[in-house]
Amino acid sequence: MSSLTIYTVKLTEAQAALVKEYLDTHGFEKREVPYAKFAGKTKEVGVVFYESGKLVAQGKGTEDFVKFFLEPEVLKEVRLGYDEVLNPKAYEPHIGVDESGKGDFFGPLVVSAVFAQKEAFAQFKELKVRDSKTISSDKKAIEMAKSIREIRECAVEVVAIGNEAYNRMHLKFRNVNDMLGWGHARAIENVLLRIDPKNTGKVCLRAISDQFGNKRIIERALMERGQGIELEQRHRAEEDLAVAAASIVARAEFVQRLDRLSKKWGVPIPKGASDAVIQAGKQFVEKHGAEALGQVSKSHFRTTQKVLGSE
Repeated sequence: MSSLTIYTVKLTEAQAALVKEYLDTHGFEKREVPYAKFAGKTKEVGVVFYESGKLVAQGKGTEDFVKFFLEPEVLKEVRLGYDEVLNPKAYEPHIGVDESGKGDFFGPLVVSAVFAQKEAFAQFKELKVRDSKTISSDKKAIEMAKSIREIRECAVEVVAIGNEAYNRMHLKFRNVNDMLGWGHARAIENVLLRIDPKNTGKVCLRAISDQFGNKRIIERALMERGQGIELEQRHRAEEDLAVAAASIVARAEFVQRLDRLSKKWGVPIPKGASDAVIQAGKQFVEKHGAEALGQVSKSHFRTTQKVLGSE
């Protein structure tokens, strides 16, 4: 597994004093760093304590610095490197599933499934993989999704339901959660096809998703490959690294497809369902006509009536 090469933590003044004493007595070369109260480095690790109270350790010796000094002597808690001991099931090979676009008037519904082997989780941590809602920009999410796809020890599949197909499916299902369950099942099946083409049922035994409805919706939609898999739905599922990775991939795919729609139709197409979205919808209708609206939007949203002036 990859070693930690950067670590950031907030310290009290008393904790910072312990770190400074350690640097002074363990051969750290003093450095001048803007906005830092003190800083030092060795060949293995650089340590900076900023005026804000943030401590940053960086370099190939970061993990040893944290595990053997910072946690036991300063923070008085031991977590780094012990996650796998405390919660081993979280690091077993499994599939994480998440979606993007469910609450957006414009654009598709995108479901992503990410299968992660044990070795992938360290790389997820290195990339700071987390719930995509906590990522500050779409550009960053796109960059992270690209990096996730490049990890050899994981497999990524995306199911994107474009607006015309979405609207047809909604007329059939009459329930977004049922559609979402279908999308989750397809994404899981597609990943299983990639990682276990002979359908041995031994490569992956579990899939995790957010709790959006009755998990039997997904179970009913799964076909032969997915019938033997254990489905786990939980609140805050994005705390699982595979689910968090899936949330990033889904968000990246959604915003990229939204951008392509904007370019294709020559009208700005924003996210969400706000007043700005309503105005964009009216601009779209003025340019392309009401009959084309369903090609870029989810027709069952009340936003449709607001855009068309019938509410």
